[in-house]
Amino acid sequence: MNNSISWGIIGCGNVTEVKSGPAFNKMPGSSLVAVMRRDGAKARDYAQRHGVPKWYDDGAQLINDPSINAIYVATPPGSHEEYAIAALNAGKPVYVEKPMSTGTASCLRMQAAVEATGGKLTVAHYRRALPMFNKVKELINEKIIGDIRTVRLSMLQQDKSSITAKTETNWRVDPAIAGAGLFYDLAPHQIDIILYFFGNPIESYGLSANLAGLYSAEDVVMGVMRLPGNILFNGQWCFTVSETAQEDICEITGSKGKISFPVFGQTVTITTEAGQEVLNFQPPAHIQQPMIEKIVQYFLGKGENPCSAEDAIESMKVMERFAYGKIMAHG
Repeated sequence: MNNSISWGIIGCGNVTEVKSGPAFNKMPGSSLVAVMRRDGAKARDYAQRHGVPKWYDDGAQLINDPSINAIYVATPPGSHEEYAIAALNAGKPVYVEKPMSTGTASCLRMQAAVEATGGKLTVAHYRRALPMFNKVKELINEKIIGDIRTVRLSMLQQDKSSITAKTETNWRVDPAIAGAGLFYDLAPHQIDIILYFFGNPIESYGLSANLAGLYSAEDVVMGVMRLPGNILFNGQWCFTVSETAQEDICEITGSKGKISFPVFGQTVTITTEAGQEVLNFQPPAHIQQPMIEKIVQYFLGKGENPCSAEDAIESMKVMERFAYGKIMAHG
């Protein structure tokens, strides 16, 4: 067993600048050793700015670097499977960005590689490690709002929303690279946290459309789920509304009140007969650091997997059913 984790990043793009990259050097037993981008000049620039010792323009070279014993795959989703399986075959554990891949079939191949190699893989559903969402989970489990009845989620954003990530080319709306557009970019955080709270769904189905015609991916998605305990979920996503219609809310209604919060915000509101309480949370400087801390412990053999391939596959199944209108039971 390794005594420390020496990381290599494949795809040192925008998400790694603040959200994740610097966090790898900010905890015991973890260091960032190398980064890779196909554009070598950008890889070198990233390495110089962040004080990373090595850079590559070829993923295979980074994976086979003997000084690296763990791989973070932060490329667009279309290449997650290729790089994750290559790393697992090289005997190196993998932390892969969300969504795990562009579809369930690809995710299942990645899971099979984990099983075949006896390796480790964790998916970046990092809200599972943030205090705000663990507080909501605690409130649900303590029945502060009684027995849960319904969950309502609404994510309405304008085309150039501050929530949607910015890149030089908008690959997030190219189905060949990213699947079902901005829905596949943002909904993984939302769907995963609902399953983290309540468990895997019993059934789910949905519908989608492209109404604005700005790109080839879907821009409107609606879906419903039956969760354990007969809790009913309904969600809506649209990425082409006006600024005045923007909304980011998850509302959990129980027999004695409700809990509401923005999935991309920092405030939890608890409403019961006793009144209303508002909890404010301060996000960490590097939003993925609490998750990465758990992953380091898992890779070192000192903790549990904070989000396994199996976990991520469940949320991928839901997203696929919502986006592509498949009506089917889980299991």
